[in-house]
Amino acid sequence: MRFVIIGGGRVGSRTARVLIEEGHDVTVVELDEDRQERCRTAGFDVVAGDGSHEDVLLEAGIEEADALGALTSNLNVNFAACMIGKHHGCRTVMRIDEEYREEIYQKYAEEVDEIVYPERLGAVVAKNALLGGSIRAIADIAQNLQVVLLTVSEESPMRGYTLSEVALPEKAHILAFGKKDQAMGVPLPDDSLELGDRVAVLADFSVLGEVRQLLVGDEVAAVPGGA
Repeated sequence: MRFVIIGGGRVGSRTARVLIEEGHDVTVVELDEDRQERCRTAGFDVVAGDGSHEDVLLEAGIEEADALGALTSNLNVNFAACMIGKHHGCRTVMRIDEEYREEIYQKYAEEVDEIVYPERLGAVVAKNALLGGSIRAIADIAQNLQVVLLTVSEESPMRGYTLSEVALPEKAHILAFGKKDQAMGVPLPDDSLELGDRVAVLADFSVLGEVRQLLVGDEVAAVPGGA
């Protein structure tokens, strides 16, 4: 596939490298001369210029691209690039660096295909490393919602029960279930919870502690919440 990445900074250059290593065709658009040089030294195809300008994106091959990633730290540049990309039929992914605010998401979510928050994603990874054990954050869905993956432990109050018998808090829902060492799938009422089984749950931050206590028990003292 062919991708145009706007921004050759930390996020853009790492994204470009991963895509190239997977065999994709990538062009990086960068305005800053020092970053242009670093990207060229790294082996990237680089177009010098402002990614919010259509003529620059045309030079980068936007007309043939499958997707555009607007990954600069400038929200206005990212949004303008995405609108140009959408006009040319690209899938559009826009980076937002600001602290998460619901109004920002609502303002832009319908205009682009995907919004990414690198700092929040990094916080989720760090949080998982700190927590360890049987609870892992998968994704922040909204300001107050998170998907977590819980592994049934010996201390789980629900060990031996079926999913139909698990009474989660009102603000929590089971999304997927997987037996130990098996793939995750659609949760079925008769699925029984045994040691090592995994349950993916969508929950409000306010009830994550209750969910953890119910499915994992007292094995861990902390729960993921916020970024």
